[in-house]
Amino acid sequence: MHKILQPDGWAKPVGYSNGIMARGRLIFTGGQIGWNARCEFESDDLVEQIGRTLANIAAILEAAGAGPEHVTSMTWYLTDLAEYRAGLKRMGPVYRRVMGRHFPPMAVVEVGRLVEERAKVEIQATAVLPD
Repeated sequence: MHKILQPDGWAKPVGYSNGIMARGRLIFTGGQIGWNARCEFESDDLVEQIGRTLANIAAILEAAGAGPEHVTSMTWYLTDLAEYRAGLKRMGPVYRRVMGRHFPPMAVVEVGRLVEERAKVEIQATAVLPD
């Protein structure tokens, strides 16, 4: 069971939570990027890469018997925050298609580059599958 933590008097965050409490089996994903199961990029568009990256995380969770609703924390590494901000309106539906209306705590960090040259985003996730 997960419980979103929202301190009294704090403004409600949009698209993420301030904290979450969970109990169960822990699942950690490696940093996932926006390529397919054959390690091939199908797009250089950031929003499309985010959708593919989230789908990759969902596939790993499924292998553990979990789903996106079990994610308790995400760290997003982006190569261009301006491109991220410009794509936010397009990103909402892409995010919800995979994650639903589950908005775990997350951090977003701009980095100089990622290991795979075509990657524009890498996301690492932690999930908790209830006992």
